[in-house]
Amino acid sequence: MKKSFIIMVALFIGVSMYSQSKVVHLTDATFKTKVYDWEKNNDWKYAGTMPAIVDFYADWCGPCKKLSPILEEIAKEYNGKIIVYKVNTDKNQAVSAAFGIQSIPSILFIPAKGQPQMAKGLLPKENIVQAINDVLKVKK
Repeated sequence: MKKSFIIMVALFIGVSMYSQSKVVHLTDATFKTKVYDWEKNNDWKYAGTMPAIVDFYADWCGPCKKLSPILEEIAKEYNGKIIVYKVNTDKNQAVSAAFGIQSIPSILFIPAKGQPQMAKGLLPKENIVQAINDVLKVKK
């Protein structure tokens, strides 16, 4: 009994750690619960507890395709320190409109406390890491 409990706890922790090291895809609905509900709050109120990056992208977008593996690396390197989200702007037009997304990729940097900052265009990994340090206040 004790052994199976320990195995279950270890499995749960392992799954939790693994799932955080991946990029998480959001819809309009899940964005409202995990990040920000723009319909209920006029002022910024982050729903999460951990700093986050949100990549607004589209499947057909060339620069978005180049950014994707960079963000996957970032998610692994900063596992447990930040969450990396992706929002498909073609499929989730409400959140895209709420944030005024007109060009993609657009990257929203969300500190645990404070105001988010938006960057537009394909950023090199070094610039993303710099924003993680400066805006999110997170170091490796």
